Amino acid sequence: MNNMNQMMKQVKKMQEQMMKAQEELGTKTVEGSAGGGVVTVVANGHKKISSIVIKPEAVDPDDIDMLQDLVLTAVNDALNQAEELANKDMGKYTGGMKIPGLF
Repeated sequence: MNNMNQMMKQVKKMQEQMMKAQEELGTKTVEGSAGGGVVTVVANGHKKISSIVIKPEAVDPDDIDMLQDLVLTAVNDALNQAEELANKDMGKYTGGMKIPGLF
């Protein structure tokens, strides 16, 4: 019985640590970029975009397709980095297992 109580305490502590780590991911940011930095995108650890910056030299009215591609590339770069950040931070608690809905 004592082992079961001890195990339940450990599980509860781990859950609390995971919840705290999940909350902290919302305060951490990553930056994706494209075109040598003419387009930058900032995302948080919850994979939410917080800003997009487009430098004037990236804007060519005759080549909107290029600008769209740069924005898309920078957004995907930021989201990939946010995914890696979440996997790294939460992996401490999950042992590398991907738990659906956790992050």
